[in-house]
Amino acid sequence: MADPFAIISKGALANIAQGGEAGEPVVQCVQIKPMAAGADGRERYRVVWNDTANFIQSMMTQQANWIITEGKLKKGSICRLKSFQANVVKERLILVILDMEVLEEYGEPEKLGQPVALEDGKGGQGGGGGEDVKPQPESIGAGNFYGQKPVQQQAQPQQRSAALPSRANANGGSRGNIHPIEALSPYAHKWTIKARVSHKGDIKTWHNKNGEGKLFSVNFLDESGEIRATGFNDAVDQWYEMLQEGSVYYISSPCRVQLAKKQFSNVNNDYELTFEKDTQIEKAEDNEGVPQVRYNFTTLADLQTVEKDTTIDCIGILSEIGEVSEIVSKTTSKPYSKRELTLVDNTGFNVRLTIWGGSAQSFEAAPESVIAFKGLKVSDFGGRSLSLLSSGSMTLDPDIDEAFKLKGWYDGAGRNEQFQSHANTMGAVGATSGGRRDEYKTVAQVSEENLGMGESTDWFSIKGTILYVKKDSIAYPACRTTEPQTCNKKVVEIDPGKWRCEKCDREWDKPEYRYVMSVNVGDHTGQLWLSCFDETGRIIMGVPANDIMALRDEGDERRQEQIFADANCKQLVFRCKAKMDTFQDQQRVRYQVQTANVLNYGMEARKLAEVIKTYNADSDSLFVR
Repeated sequence: MADPFAIISKGALANIAQGGEAGEPVVQCVQIKPMAAGADGRERYRVVWNDTANFIQSMMTQQANWIITEGKLKKGSICRLKSFQANVVKERLILVILDMEVLEEYGEPEKLGQPVALEDGKGGQGGGGGEDVKPQPESIGAGNFYGQKPVQQQAQPQQRSAALPSRANANGGSRGNIHPIEALSPYAHKWTIKARVSHKGDIKTWHNKNGEGKLFSVNFLDESGEIRATGFNDAVDQWYEMLQEGSVYYISSPCRVQLAKKQFSNVNNDYELTFEKDTQIEKAEDNEGVPQVRYNFTTLADLQTVEKDTTIDCIGILSEIGEVSEIVSKTTSKPYSKRELTLVDNTGFNVRLTIWGGSAQSFEAAPESVIAFKGLKVSDFGGRSLSLLSSGSMTLDPDIDEAFKLKGWYDGAGRNEQFQSHANTMGAVGATSGGRRDEYKTVAQVSEENLGMGESTDWFSIKGTILYVKKDSIAYPACRTTEPQTCNKKVVEIDPGKWRCEKCDREWDKPEYRYVMSVNVGDHTGQLWLSCFDETGRIIMGVPANDIMALRDEGDERRQEQIFADANCKQLVFRCKAKMDTFQDQQRVRYQVQTANVLNYGMEARKLAEVIKTYNADSDSLFVR
């Protein structure tokens, strides 16, 4: 094994403390401890490093947590610190680790050298340079990241004699040390961040019994994370026009750091900023080291497994653009502009997406453009749909790999594909099903688990083949009213060519026929009768109910038989609800289809691959090496 002592960057920590350049120092991990989880539920970790002469505390950013959670970083590991920030908080030097590499070839040796704590900025502790001083438990206790000072230090406080590296501004002043966003907290009083404006919201006003005012919010992004900042009243006049989306700025305290109000933001941070009177903001001439907007995309096919009200990012090809319309809020009675878009992607699905307010009015993207959205709310209104939050953003033809791949697919083959819709996918299923929505039941399981036999409704998904479609009573005559809302109630023919809807008090020259049908579905374990309505019927039969009824009126038996024959043997995924029903004084379970989709073979292949992964090749399984 290689000699770890030979590669350690001895004296590097003292050099960092004195403001020197350390490059990518090689140090040893001597302690790892978890911190309390943040509001987002993700754990944070603190690590103590040793360069054989000194030791220092550090905090791992969440983007580097995987090194610990996957077991790569261990006590004794020799590591190269590739990217970090040195901060002074409560008179202590703290490293914030952004990126690092574990040098596994050196193993996990015992503590190297006789390290002492960095207390005075010079690598010593007042004459204790040769003494083996171990990290004290109270200095890295689990209850407080920065710990408590030893008693003797509290009695004789010392000031740091060496300043950390700072960047002078044009006026000859100093912004202080550049902090990563993830290191901001209410306990850090002097700081500067260098961050990109990833989103800027509109100016909002309020009026209440305490007065009136205005505010705006922006999201700042750097390598370590993202944070929301809000300005009120005078700050709106001072900073709103200056802060532009996509530009990079230096933001310096005084600027209040407080717990984030999650109901107003989708930013993944426990804290948020509020601009104060003396907050300093300056546009950065150098954008180096500051990323563009970060996305965590969800494909359109995977929307089926996303719970209602979840906030996601999404990218797709713009296939349809609706006109601007106006709705009135039920709670505020204020009018809002809206525009509906349709997106498609290479998973074979499309989705309806709504944008609001000024974004809806000023939208100018051309059809077949690639658009990336950040901060979309998943809704179950009319099936799975998306809505752009006020704190969200959209980018036309973004310069990212996902956009290039999507555009290449669409130009090559996607333009001619047929896409499945998420319309009428039940959003309530997640709350009532008691299980994952992507798990299929077999016909035998539906019976064995007594689904629908209880007092509440049970939900299940089944992948089955249509064996038989009942031909009698396949459709009913429905009302054609669509404004102000769709009726769909049954109409009665009062005279030839006169159909009346009692609910709407209207008459029509002909009805709109809608499917109401029973189909027998089977799999390898048995058969099941399912009740289906119009949307499912159209998928099964391939034509609207009006066409079937027209063929019956014309007496075209051959064409009818062909449509029914084509419906048989179709394999679909059905989302069903099971509930006890009473028919002719007898109780029975009724299985009603809420939505049906043709098989997405890509998704089905991924599910089978996941099943295969659950088999352990070392166990007595059917699989061999």
